[in-house]
Amino acid sequence: MGLLHRKAPAMALGLFRVCLVVVTAIINHPLLFPRENTTVPENEEEIIRKMQAHQEKLQLEQLRLEEEVARLAAEKEALEPVAEEGQQQNESRVAWDLWSTLCMILFLVIEVWRQDHQDGPSPECLGGDEDELPGLQGAPLRGLTLPNKATLDHFYERCIRGATADAARTREFVEGFVDDLLEALRSLCNRDTDMEVEDFIGVDSMYENWQVDKPLLCNLFVPFMPPEPFHFHPELWCSSRSVPLDRQGYGQIKVVRADEDTRGCICGKTKLGEDMLCLLHGKNNLVQPGREMKDPLCARDSPYLDTMQVMKWFQMALTRAWHRIAHKYEFDLAFGQLETPGSLKIKFRSGKFMPFNLIPVIQCDDSDLYFVSYLPREPSGGTPASSTDWLLSFAVYERHFLRMTSKALPEGACHLSCLQIASFLLSKQSRLTGPSGLGNYHLKTALLHLLLARRAADWKAGQLDARLQELLCFLEKSLLEKKLHHFFIGNRKVPEAMGLPEAVRRAEPLNLFRPFVLQRRLYRKTVDSFYEMLKNAPALINEYSVHIPSDHASLPQKAVIL
Repeated sequence: MGLLHRKAPAMALGLFRVCLVVVTAIINHPLLFPRENTTVPENEEEIIRKMQAHQEKLQLEQLRLEEEVARLAAEKEALEPVAEEGQQQNESRVAWDLWSTLCMILFLVIEVWRQDHQDGPSPECLGGDEDELPGLQGAPLRGLTLPNKATLDHFYERCIRGATADAARTREFVEGFVDDLLEALRSLCNRDTDMEVEDFIGVDSMYENWQVDKPLLCNLFVPFMPPEPFHFHPELWCSSRSVPLDRQGYGQIKVVRADEDTRGCICGKTKLGEDMLCLLHGKNNLVQPGREMKDPLCARDSPYLDTMQVMKWFQMALTRAWHRIAHKYEFDLAFGQLETPGSLKIKFRSGKFMPFNLIPVIQCDDSDLYFVSYLPREPSGGTPASSTDWLLSFAVYERHFLRMTSKALPEGACHLSCLQIASFLLSKQSRLTGPSGLGNYHLKTALLHLLLARRAADWKAGQLDARLQELLCFLEKSLLEKKLHHFFIGNRKVPEAMGLPEAVRRAEPLNLFRPFVLQRRLYRKTVDSFYEMLKNAPALINEYSVHIPSDHASLPQKAVIL
């Protein structure tokens, strides 16, 4: 009986080890066990019969054990010396089993930790050995220092403020010409078959008062609508969970006929009686299954609007409109880039020129979001995988946010000055070493994040140097982490007064630096160019503070309209 008591701890430890092994096997190989629930026999009498048979076996086993215990008790005195020696062996075995159990528990804890952290850090945040660049983990901005506040103030007043003095006059001239051009385009369109062009909307740096690069460039959205009886129905990427990561931020625009769109009508949801007729969707207007769709500017065999078709239509429409009014002006109008049909350039007889962009867009429902067929190219920007993919632009919301924020900031706030200086340095560095993966939109996105995080008092004019340093440090951190979130998409900190669609607010955050994860050569070049820009900043600012080059075109004093 005493031998049984001594064997009990060892048996318990052995059973515990077996249980740990089973649990570990479940964690590592969950498919070894079927996930389906086991079925329960329906015959209850069969279950009871088996339980009774099992009880009888247990009773027989109990009798056998009692006889064995009696036999062992009789041999107790004879086995006492042997038992003492066996006790020592059992104690050593128990100690060994204890250590084995502790090792098994440690292994189980490590295994559980590995399973929990297997999907933890995103691959976008891990650079890998190939992305490790020397000196990236040191002091902020690699210890490089920017000019002091007095130097920055002098540079801004002498170089940037003076260079942008013509911005208002440039906007006025371009807007007047574009009004005339779009009016001519409307007069040439057939309202029954052609797209209906609406008034333009000014966006980006020229309309946010931070344009610094020359020549000054106006970006104008031109919304358009389909002819009756067609309608546009935008479909955002966040409405589907199967959209790849590189397609986030895009959408598609479905072209439907008014007599086919029954989603907003009760006749598409209920059964009307024989004596009832929908005034919008009569029986004669119901969609036929085999009916051929002839939607305007759609992709082949698709109800979705095609960006290539829209670009071709817009370019031809602008050409015809210019030929209609060309005799009124003393300059020529030409397309700036063949791949961007709305990139136009006014050429004066003096040899100077004035570029501007007319971008055909489609409004997303009743919001200030717009689908664009193309945008001025950013170095790291992706290209649509399909001609039916339209990029979603937040340019109007960005303009509204900057305007709303400026009203709450102190007089003469330095937020736009910071953005202008950073944009100036980036532009000059791009001319020295070529374009990198960092663009003006990334600079503006970083500023928007800081505006939302900082107090209004932190943007006083006297803190220009501190805020510029913070902006560049924010960009450095984002570059090293390869993560710069879009300001509006998935950002619930954006004030509700902006009127952002709830689907966009609740969407997953969009990483603007995701291309760096796949394009490692571009990433290395961008990081090198960024630090080179910081290294050249003091000398560049000092040089431009003393001498301002006059190598950029500006608006002529008189532009005659005949």
